[in-house]
Amino acid sequence: MASPADAADVLDRRIAGLAAVAIAIHVLEAGFPSPVPGIKSGLANVVTLIALWRHGLACAAWVAGLRVLVGSLLVGSFLTPTFWLSATGALCALVALALGWTLGRAVPPLRLSPLGLSVCAAVAHMSGQFVAAWKLFLPHDGLLVLLPVLLAAALGFGLVSGLVALRVLTAMERLEREGDAA
Repeated sequence: MASPADAADVLDRRIAGLAAVAIAIHVLEAGFPSPVPGIKSGLANVVTLIALWRHGLACAAWVAGLRVLVGSLLVGSFLTPTFWLSATGALCALVALALGWTLGRAVPPLRLSPLGLSVCAAVAHMSGQFVAAWKLFLPHDGLLVLLPVLLAAALGFGLVSGLVALRVLTAMERLEREGDAA
């Protein structure tokens, strides 16, 4: 019989593995130029969605937090405005995921798919970053002109990330079924 310590060890390794993948994607994304400041694909968030869907909110929170912290250390943005914007966006996305996840568990007809959760998280992420940038770093009303473009990008990238997460989750479930059948 497995002890609670063994279960905790398995969970720690699971979080570490998922965080490592998210950090690698984060670092790779940092190397791609962006046509508009503040717009990135957010593909590292796919890993957070997978962590949430398969292992719960606590695992997803650890993966997102480690991605922001370690990713910023690796790309040299720790404690810079970029770090704070990333942390704010990740926190807002986690709040959106927590609300969507909890509401879906409490009221099953309102349960969101990974695609719906991804869109909610992406829009929350961008909204949080925008408010932080506006209030902390660039308090000028001219910034509001960018908001529709940024939210449209968040919607588009949220859809893409959600579709990728859905495909990965489907493939993982299929591989598990095939492994159980063998």
